[in-house]
Amino acid sequence: MNPVSTPSVFVGIDVSKARLDVCIVAETQACFSVDNSAAGVAELVSRLRLIAVTRIVIESTGRYSRLVAAELCAASMPVCVVNPRQARDFAKSLGRLAKTDAIDARSLAEFARVAGLRVSEKQPENQAILDDRITRRRQVVQMLVMEHNRTEGVTDKLTIGHIKKVIRLLEQQREDLDREIAKLIDADDDWRKRRDALVSVPGIGQSTASILVTDLPELGKLNREQIAALVGVAPINRDSGTLRGKRGIFGGRPHVRATLYMATLSAMRFNPTIKAFADRLREAGKAFKVIAIACIRKLLTILNVMLRDNQPWRNPCLAKNA
Repeated sequence: MNPVSTPSVFVGIDVSKARLDVCIVAETQACFSVDNSAAGVAELVSRLRLIAVTRIVIESTGRYSRLVAAELCAASMPVCVVNPRQARDFAKSLGRLAKTDAIDARSLAEFARVAGLRVSEKQPENQAILDDRITRRRQVVQMLVMEHNRTEGVTDKLTIGHIKKVIRLLEQQREDLDREIAKLIDADDDWRKRRDALVSVPGIGQSTASILVTDLPELGKLNREQIAALVGVAPINRDSGTLRGKRGIFGGRPHVRATLYMATLSAMRFNPTIKAFADRLREAGKAFKVIAIACIRKLLTILNVMLRDNQPWRNPCLAKNA
């Protein structure tokens, strides 16, 4: 007599500001919605506890998805937080061009069934606060760039004075945020340990390390191909038949990639490993953008290995002379 197999159950949750649309796909399909509030999330968790869920998929929508993702992780449920673009591309591949909350929830449930997604880890207690402060710092830096650009071509002294006042205010906010971010990281043993290891690498400063701690928690937990793809610096083939197109990069986490780009420009000058690597590529006649992306990938691999093996930066030149 053959044993009775339990059907897999996949859940898709479409998140909006006021509501959570839920679709459960197993042998049959069930849909319902709850409020995106503490009471609504508690009701959702209670209902999902009654079934053996295989995977739950939620789109990453910033602050609107934090509560439900955190509560599901706290309940030890297999929740996966995914990039909205990936989920939308999957829906389009099924021919679903229409977009409603119910359709999106169903597509997410089906995405969970076929994608083999990695379960998200439970976030530290102050993760949401750190995310908000890192995001705010990024916004302040963007506004600083815009204000500096506004000074170009302006001759009126009053206008220039007003712009400079805003610049001083934004610079003060950036410094305040840096201090508060550092305090949060110092208060968490794991964050502090990861940051201290990262800043030991020539080219990685305090702000870069803070962003990597916050926006790239997978660093040190994946292999080099996976972490490069996650950041968006893995070369993607564009071949078809006899055509061999140029490889390029696509997707990933643009904020992390932009941060690593600026850090890499410094590392190409002051980090002996990255500088030697860049020099070899330059001598081989590679274009600057190709060199920069390759150096980002090299630096990212080094950081990944350091955190994986719990090792600080070691200058290879000093190691050879030892």
